[in-house]
Amino acid sequence: MAVAPLPNVEAVLRYALSVIPSEKIYLGIPNYGYDWPLPYRRGETKAQSISNQRAVELAVENRAEIEFDEAAQSPYFRYTRDGAVHEVWFEDARSMSAKLRLIARHGLRGAGYWNLMRPYPQGWTVLNALYDVL
Repeated sequence: MAVAPLPNVEAVLRYALSVIPSEKIYLGIPNYGYDWPLPYRRGETKAQSISNQRAVELAVENRAEIEFDEAAQSPYFRYTRDGAVHEVWFEDARSMSAKLRLIARHGLRGAGYWNLMRPYPQGWTVLNALYDVL
C-alpha cells in the first residue's frame, strides 16, 4: 500500500488535533518509497526503501506505467525483473501537495520532510509554491 495514504494521515491528524493544539503540530512528509517483491507474505516479505527519484528511474528502466491511486493520493507501479513481480509506492508532486495542503486546512505549525538525504526536486517545488520556506 502507499507509504502514507492520505486518509490514514488525516485520521492520525484528527486524533492529534483532539489532544494537541494545532499551532504545536508539524506534519511529517515522507520523502521515500518502497519497492515490494510480490507476493507479499506477512513476516517474510521485506521491501527495499528507495528514494522517490529512484522510483521514477525504476519505472523508466522497466517501462512501467506510473499510476495514481486517487483514494490514497499516491503514485505506484508494477514491474517484473528476473521473473519476480515488484510493486513500488512512492511520493510525487501530487501526493506531496495533497499532504502539504493539510497544514493550512488545519492551521498546523508547519511540516518536516523525512528523509532529506534523498533529494527530490519536485518536493521542494511544491513546498515553495504553497508556502514561505524559512
